[in-house]
Amino acid sequence: MIRVCGVEDVPLGEGRAVVVGGRRVAVFRAEDGWFALDAACPHRGGPLADGIVASRTVICPLHEHRFDLATGEERSNGSYCVAAHRVEVRGEDVYVVDLTNRSRGRPSLEMA
Repeated sequence: MIRVCGVEDVPLGEGRAVVVGGRRVAVFRAEDGWFALDAACPHRGGPLADGIVASRTVICPLHEHRFDLATGEERSNGSYCVAAHRVEVRGEDVYVVDLTNRSRGRPSLEMA
């Protein structure tokens, strides 16, 4: 389990990119919880953390592909999928759980 940010670092309905051991992950605070996906859209590498969060999905800001925040599956046309990671909130801290087989380096929060 890796702490990626504090709960106040990500406003409701937004995402932030974090780097954990060289891997970019987008952490989202939605109305029904916290979610994490790999940060780049598989279509053209768009920054998912900068996308619009709505109805438990995020819309890529480049070409409007919509991804399910819980599963990473594309909801637009089903052609793409992005890795989803389990998130836990403990007190005021947010942790990404499923970054297995990756370096456990100290994360950094990239405020966009």
